[in-house]
Amino acid sequence: MKKFITLMLLLVVGHSFAQIKVEGVVKDSIGNPLELANVIAINQETKALESFGITNDQGRYKLALTKNTTYTIQVSYIGMKTFDEVLAIKEADLTKNFTLQEDNTLDEIQLIYEMPVTIKGDTLTYNADSFNKGTERKLGDVLKNLPGVEVNADGQIEIEGKVVGKVMVDGKDFFDGDSKLATKNIPASAVDKVQVLKNYAEVGQLSGVTNNMDNIAINIKLKEGKTNFWFGDITAGGGVSEDNALYLAQPKLFYYSPKYSVNLIGDLNNIGEVAFTRRDYFNFSGGFRAPSSQSGTSINLGSNNLGFLSLQNNRAKDINTKFGAANFSYSPNKKLDLSGFAILSSSRIELQENNSVQYTNSDLGIPDEDTQSNTRQRSDLGMLKLSSKYKPNASNQLDYEVLGRLSKESQDQKFLSSVIGNIDQYENTKPFSVNQNLSYYYTLDEKNIFAFEAQHLLQDEDPFYNAIIEEKANYETTANNLGLDPNQLDYNVAQEKRVKSNQLDAKLDYWNILTARSNINFTLGTILSKQNFDSEIFQYLDDDSVFDPTPTFNDGLDTNNTDYNFSDMYVGAHYQFKTGIFTITPGLSAHAYSSKNVQFGEEYKKNFFKLLPDFDMRIQLKKSENISLTYNMNTQFTDVTNLAKGIVLNNYNSIFSGNEGLDNALSHNVNLRYFSFNMFNYTNVFGSINYSKRIDQIRNLTNFESVIRTNSPFNSSFADETISANGRFQRRFGKLQASVNGNFNYSKFNQFIQSNRSVNENYSHSYGAELRTNFREAPNVQLNYRYGIQDNDQGSTRSKFYTSTPSIEVDALILKTFTFKTDFSYNNFSNADGTINDYEFWNASLSYRKDKDAKLEYAVKATNLLNTKSQSQSNTSNISVSATEYFIQPLYVTFRVIYSL
Repeated sequence: MKKFITLMLLLVVGHSFAQIKVEGVVKDSIGNPLELANVIAINQETKALESFGITNDQGRYKLALTKNTTYTIQVSYIGMKTFDEVLAIKEADLTKNFTLQEDNTLDEIQLIYEMPVTIKGDTLTYNADSFNKGTERKLGDVLKNLPGVEVNADGQIEIEGKVVGKVMVDGKDFFDGDSKLATKNIPASAVDKVQVLKNYAEVGQLSGVTNNMDNIAINIKLKEGKTNFWFGDITAGGGVSEDNALYLAQPKLFYYSPKYSVNLIGDLNNIGEVAFTRRDYFNFSGGFRAPSSQSGTSINLGSNNLGFLSLQNNRAKDINTKFGAANFSYSPNKKLDLSGFAILSSSRIELQENNSVQYTNSDLGIPDEDTQSNTRQRSDLGMLKLSSKYKPNASNQLDYEVLGRLSKESQDQKFLSSVIGNIDQYENTKPFSVNQNLSYYYTLDEKNIFAFEAQHLLQDEDPFYNAIIEEKANYETTANNLGLDPNQLDYNVAQEKRVKSNQLDAKLDYWNILTARSNINFTLGTILSKQNFDSEIFQYLDDDSVFDPTPTFNDGLDTNNTDYNFSDMYVGAHYQFKTGIFTITPGLSAHAYSSKNVQFGEEYKKNFFKLLPDFDMRIQLKKSENISLTYNMNTQFTDVTNLAKGIVLNNYNSIFSGNEGLDNALSHNVNLRYFSFNMFNYTNVFGSINYSKRIDQIRNLTNFESVIRTNSPFNSSFADETISANGRFQRRFGKLQASVNGNFNYSKFNQFIQSNRSVNENYSHSYGAELRTNFREAPNVQLNYRYGIQDNDQGSTRSKFYTSTPSIEVDALILKTFTFKTDFSYNNFSNADGTINDYEFWNASLSYRKDKDAKLEYAVKATNLLNTKSQSQSNTSNISVSATEYFIQPLYVTFRVIYSL
C-alpha cells in the first residue's frame, strides 16, 4: 500500500510540474478592467476544453496549460464581441492581455465551447461536463468536482460553509429539497447544469423584504433527451462474506416533463449500504419550518424515541435494510402545483460495543465501569407528505402541506456491567405524528405586503421499557428505593409511558416598504401547546403476576398523570435599512408567557412578560465576500417530561423524577461569520465564531449509588457558556486543489453531583488538511489528514483523547472503459499513556462500461479488505467520559450489474 501511495504522489508531482501558467488582464476598449469575463483554452489537437478562468474585479485571469501545446483561446463577456486567438504554449510562463470591443448584436456571438462557469446576478451556473472525469456515477460525484461546492460525510451539500437548504431538478423540488437523497441517487449522466441560487427566497413576494443571505438552493438542469423519458439505473448484485451470502437490489428511476415529474428510489441489501438512517428519518423536516423560529421563543416538546444505539459511519456488526421512496409533482395549470412523497424504511441491525466509562468526581466514590453490549434493533419507519401551491397572480399565493409519520421500533440489549452484572433490556414504541402547514402571502401594492403562516402538530408517543437485572445483590439498594419485591429470582422491572402533544404555531407579518433601501416589519404571533404525560412502573414476578411497587423516596410517587399547557402571545418589530455595503436589521419582540401544569390534583401556574432584542448586520465587501454579525436573546422552555414529578426509568442505571416548578432559561447568542469566494483563483475562505451564555439553565441534581444515578432537574443560578470557532481555506493551483480546516469548541457548565457543585470544562479541537488533483485524463488522487483532541476537565477528573486519521482516495478511468476507485484510511486512537487502538479501512471497486453511452455496467466491489473487526472513539457526557470499541462488518466482496435506462 505504501508503494502505491508513493506512486500516486509521484504522479501528482509530475503532472503539476508539467503545467504552464498563462495570465493577464481583460479590458474594454477604453481600458476599464472587465470583471467576470470568461477565458477558456481549447486544445487544438484533442478539441477538449483544458482550462478556463474568470476575471476578478481587476480584470485578471489565470490559466494552467500543458507545455508545448497549441490552444484556441476564447474570451467572452456579455455585451462585447467574443475574441478568439490561437496560442502556442512553449516551456515558459506567459503573460497575455486582451481587449474586447462593444457589440450590441449579441446573436452574432458564437461560442466554440460551452463555458464551464457563468455568473448572472445571484445565480452561479456550472456546466457539469466541463468538470466531469468519466468516473462519476451519482450527483454527489459531480458536485465534488465543482469549485466552491462540498459534499460532507452525511451526504449534505455545503456552499459558503452553509448546508444547502433545497435541491430542485428542473425547477421541481426533489423530495422537498433533501440533499442527501439527491446526492446519492440522481444519476450523474443526467446532469447538464448545476445552478447555485444564492439569497434564495422560497416565496418570491418576500424576496425584497426578508433576509435570505443564508439561504442557498441548487437546481439541477437535466441534459437534453432526459425530459419526457424515463431515465435512471437499476442495480442488482450479490456476493459472499465470512458469515453469510450477500445481496442488493437498487432501482432508481426518474421521469420529468414540463407538467409533472416522478421519482422512484428503492434499496434492498444486507451489505450495510444504508440508504436512509433513523437519524435521516427524524431529521427529515419535509420542508417544514416553524413560524416562530425567529421569534425568540424556543419550546422543546421533547423526544421520547427509544435510546437506540447509533450507527458509527453507517457501520455495524450486521445491517439489513429495505428502503422505498416515491416523489411526484404535477402542475395542471400555471396557477396550481401539487406535489408529495412517500418514504418507507425498514432495518434489522446488530451492534456490539465495549465501553470503558470513567465517571465525573471519582473522589466521591463512584466506581469506573466497563460494559459489554450486544444489541438487536428492528425499525420500520413510514412518512407521507402532500403539498399544494396555488398562485393565481403575482400578488397572491396560498400553500398547504400535511406530513404524517408512523413508526414501529424495538431494541433488545444483552448488557454486561463490571459493577452490576448481567442486564437484559428491551424497548419498543409505535409513535405517530401529523404536521400541517398553511401559508398565505398577499401583496397589496408595491409598498405593502402581508403574510400569514400557521403550523399545527399532533403527536402521540408510547415508549415501553423493560430491564431484567440478574445479580440482585448488586442492585439491592436501588431495588429497595424503587420498592421492588426482593423475594424473586431476579429483578424484572418495566415501565409504560404515553406522551401526547398538540401544538399550534401561527403568526401574521406586515411589511411596509419605506424606501428602496429600507422597510419595517411588524409581527403578531402565538404558540399554543398542550401536552399530557402518563407513566407507570411495575414489576413482573416469578409467577407471571404484576406487582405495583411503592418507592421509598420521591414522596412515594412512581406514576405520572400530568397535563401541561403553554402559551406565548407576542408582537415584534424589525427595521431593515441599507447604507453603502451595510444591511442592518435591529428588532425587538414583546412576549406574554403563560404556563400551567396540573398533577396529583395540584396546579402550578406562571405568567410573565419578556422583551427580547435581536440584531443582524451584513457587510457586502464584494459580490462574493461578506461578513455577518447576529445577536439574539432567546427564552427556552422545557417539555412535560421534565415537569412530571413521578419516577421515570431512563435506563437500568438512570432514574429520573421531574420538577413541577421549573422556570424558563434565557440565552444570549452571538455569531460572527466571514465568507469569500474568489473565482479568479478559486480561493474559498470561510470562518465563524459563536458564543452562547445560558442563564437559569435547566441542570440535573445527580446522586449516585454505585453507578446507578437518580436525576432531578432544577434551574441553575450559575451561568453556562459555550464558544465555538471553525474555519476553512481552500484554493486551486492549476490541477491541484488544497484545503485546510479547523474546529474548536469550548464549553463551561456547572454540574451538581452528590450535592457538590463542580465547574466542568470541555475542549475539543480538530484540524484537517486535504490535497487533491483535478485531471481530466490522468488518475485523480485525494490525500487527507485529520487530527482531533478531546480534552475533558470534569471536577476532579481530567481525560484527554487523541485521534489521528490519514487517508487516501484514488479515482481512475482506465482505457476509457474501466473505472477504478479505492480508499484507504489509518486510524490511531490514543490517550496520554499511548495508543488505545489503531485500525485500518481499505475499500476498492472496479467497474467496466463499454463506453459512456452503454446501457450495461459490470462492477466488483470489495469492502473492508483488511478485515478490520472494530473501531474506537471517545464520548463525553455531563457525568462521564468513555472510550468505546465498536464492532463492524467483516470483509465482503460483491459483484454488481447496473442497467441504465
